[in-house]
Amino acid sequence: MLSQKAKYGLRALVELARADGVQVSAGELAARAGAPRKFLEAILLELSRSQIVVSRRGKFGGYVLARPPSEITFAEVIRIVDGPLALAPCVSPRLGFRKCADCPDLETCTLREALLRARDATAEVLEAYTLADAAVSGAPEPIRSIV
Repeated sequence: MLSQKAKYGLRALVELARADGVQVSAGELAARAGAPRKFLEAILLELSRSQIVVSRRGKFGGYVLARPPSEITFAEVIRIVDGPLALAPCVSPRLGFRKCADCPDLETCTLREALLRARDATAEVLEAYTLADAAVSGAPEPIRSIV
């Protein structure tokens, strides 16, 4: 299951993608993402350390994406914030692969094939879906002046 932390992080990153290179403050990002500011700042710090965002300190500080939104996938962000996409460690090819503690061996495990298929399907979708895709889909209607 996707954590609230990952949801807040993804929402904030989508807002940065929509900002199109314009720096956005932590307060503004928190408001747009519907996230508690302090919690979001901790998430953004983690994303900064992983070179997803660049932060600028000070009175006029804020955040921008470190790379174009078309180069940042949902899978990359979720792995940074939540860890592996896999439902069990025995089907995680990248992070934390190991035999499950309650499983006698990988070859005879009755669950592993289904969990592997689920991980592969999830990874296929999330690795193909970028912040640029999300910034376009579900974008709010532009504000129009009434004349």
